[in-house]
Amino acid sequence: MSDVPENLRYTSDHEWLRLEDDGSVTVGITDHAQEALGELVYVELPESGSDLGAGDTCAVVESVKAASDVYSPLPGTVMATNESLAEQPELVNGNPYGEGWLVRLQPTDSSALESLLNAEAYTRFLAEAED
Repeated sequence: MSDVPENLRYTSDHEWLRLEDDGSVTVGITDHAQEALGELVYVELPESGSDLGAGDTCAVVESVKAASDVYSPLPGTVMATNESLAEQPELVNGNPYGEGWLVRLQPTDSSALESLLNAEAYTRFLAEAED
């Protein structure tokens, strides 16, 4: 079973979000998503300062199997991207909830966090998808 940390929020597209102390939100792909993709070989990230709407593509991850869009779970402005991934995309595979984060957003509507899945709901979603 995939690792699903309790302190994060999740989407049905397998993105995770962590609310930071400064009100920003860190976004990445879940352990389940990186397992499904396999070994990542390339990550394309947006430019800092880019404005994203909820559902906009905020990254593209490419593995030896496939390329996949990563969607912004909330509207906001890109504050930072994980520049380490340009040289080490495999960080997403090794530590998707830590060193493998993708972007940090300043949300324009942080109340949207409440509509996302908590760990228990995401775990249920994964179990139902396997059935």
